[in-house]
Amino acid sequence: MTHPASLPPLWLRDNCGCADCRDPRNGQKLFQITDLPEGLAVAAESAVETDGEPGWEVLWEPDGHRSRYPQSWLDASADADATVDPRTEDAKTLWQAADLRSGLRSDLPSGLRSGLPSAEWDEYRLDPAVRLRALEAVADLGFALLRGVPVREGQVTEVAETFGHVRDTNYGRIFEVRVEENPNNLAFTGALITPHTDNPYRDPVPTLQLLHCLVNSAEGGDSGLVDGFAAAALLREEDPAAFEVLTRTPVPFRFADAGTELSAHRPLIGTDPHGRIREIRFNNRSIGTLRLPAEQTTAFYDAYRAFARLLLRPGLQLDFRLTPGDCLIFDNTRLLHARTAFASSGGRHLQGCYADLDGLLSTVSVLRRAQAVAV
Repeated sequence: MTHPASLPPLWLRDNCGCADCRDPRNGQKLFQITDLPEGLAVAAESAVETDGEPGWEVLWEPDGHRSRYPQSWLDASADADATVDPRTEDAKTLWQAADLRSGLRSDLPSGLRSGLPSAEWDEYRLDPAVRLRALEAVADLGFALLRGVPVREGQVTEVAETFGHVRDTNYGRIFEVRVEENPNNLAFTGALITPHTDNPYRDPVPTLQLLHCLVNSAEGGDSGLVDGFAAAALLREEDPAAFEVLTRTPVPFRFADAGTELSAHRPLIGTDPHGRIREIRFNNRSIGTLRLPAEQTTAFYDAYRAFARLLLRPGLQLDFRLTPGDCLIFDNTRLLHARTAFASSGGRHLQGCYADLDGLLSTVSVLRRAQAVAV
């Protein structure tokens, strides 16, 4: 059992939830950290019931303020590892293709166990529990596939708006993935596209991508996904020096056409202050000219090639074919997507849009809260 006096006093007082410290309508703090008195200390603590459960009341010195804390909150707060950034590898289930084909998560419903994590559009739209499971799959595995989505133009934005907001870019609110006569991107051709993340030249990068299949009758044009976090973790295990180089070398990413010029300098593998993998930016078509001393350039290219070879390793990529009515939602900061070449004369038309993880994670939290209340 954690007692208030065992915790850092300034931190504990900063988390006081009384009406004098936080606006009861929205929970936001009503004071600045500099408003708290110097020499804060717990003068006395007494067992009380708070928020319907056992807890403690604290009398503070030198100002005589009183705070109440539930015991469960105090116990959770004593665990320094209790809070995990939901964007890092520690909050994810890392996978390779065989893991999903064999049923990676035994605790998931059957619709999310057999191969691709998927849900039927009507069930997803009408049943909050199904929607929650599908969005949790995006947060945990990095993607989910909705089937039976109406095959009509513009529908992809309606899917995005079930959990967040569409991110408008220079490609528009919606972008067309089909063969264009004068493409400003190889994605708008029938060429083979190797595993990559989108828009690494943008800051901030779109964190979610949606692809809705309208037509796919061409020969070829199959899709693939690689868990970039799992690949980066393999690189860290097999070649720690290469991993280190790719986490500390900013790469110049660039995109330009007649009306746009975008650039961002970021490592291929982004980590948090604890060294946990948090972001992958990998797109050979968008890397600009790296200008570093020769020794650093050589080290980067050796590491870059090692990671690129690993991303193409058999067994990492999950291959599948989108059919009309399929809508893929995936984490663009984690998963790399790819496609096989297809005949330009064939029919293949996807509509895509970008959105952001913060909106999806917010929706997941709200749905979980509603589910807990219902239980």
